[in-house]
Amino acid sequence: MSPSRLGSWFLPVGLTLLTGLLPAASARAEGVVDRVARSGELVLVGHPDQAPMLSLDGQGRPVGYAMEVADRIAAELAVAVGRPVRLRFEPVADPADLGQRLVGGQADLACGVPFTWERDITLDYSLPFGLSGLRLLAPAGRLDGSPQSLAGRRIGVVANSLGETELKGIQPKARPVGFADLSQAVAALQGGSVDGVIGDSTLLAGLVAGGKGAALAQTPSEPYERYAVACLVPENDSAFRNLVNLAIARLLQGYLDGQPEAVSAIDRWVGPGSALNRTPDQIRNYFDAVLLGVEALRPLPAQAGSAPTRPTAP
Repeated sequence: MSPSRLGSWFLPVGLTLLTGLLPAASARAEGVVDRVARSGELVLVGHPDQAPMLSLDGQGRPVGYAMEVADRIAAELAVAVGRPVRLRFEPVADPADLGQRLVGGQADLACGVPFTWERDITLDYSLPFGLSGLRLLAPAGRLDGSPQSLAGRRIGVVANSLGETELKGIQPKARPVGFADLSQAVAALQGGSVDGVIGDSTLLAGLVAGGKGAALAQTPSEPYERYAVACLVPENDSAFRNLVNLAIARLLQGYLDGQPEAVSAIDRWVGPGSALNRTPDQIRNYFDAVLLGVEALRPLPAQAGSAPTRPTAP
């Protein structure tokens, strides 16, 4: 997607905010903003089989809601450093390796990542742009997701994941079966070797979208646990994190303001008719909550013969 996707609509706001960001980056040995200014490249890492957040299309190109966000971050950086920025995706299958690359400076960004306190110790999270949770996927009518229904059942989980930990607390008498990733667990469910799978509800929906799991249903109606979905960035790199947050805020605000490009980009992955099938009201309510504690990024009408301005805080 073009770095000019938002055009100059928000440019006066962006330039005003960026004035205070770039000096902070120059004070660091080499933060992400410095590295991108030097190389012209932003490196995104992530698991390539996590639709609708992140996956590869028929031509092997990364697509998904996380890519929509990452494209806007690259566009924000292009304005900040004054040069085109190429977004390069590197697939990473091991979640531990993903974090190590960010900590070690081999990558700059990971988006579509569930929040965990453990990861927050060594990395920083951006503003959230999604909400997910843990639910049970099983043949419709077989299990209702209650603790009682899981007793004695073979339940697929990703080894060493939050789902595996939660299952032990939900129903100690369940029989967990570990898999390397969620797609393998769902394949085992479809093959009949497990009775259900506990995992991220967003990723479960993506794995069974398009009729691949028409007889499967997620339960219970309320997830066992909810968590925010955001981007991971290197710890204590405030210049970069501020730009990431600004790009995410623009996207969410654009949806709330009814910008056609923002609405279509988000609806494609999470809105009506998508794998997640969220209603516009559900999306707006969540975005409103995320942006409640920050400044609204809305343009002011330009005065004839004068440059756009923005009001100062009261």
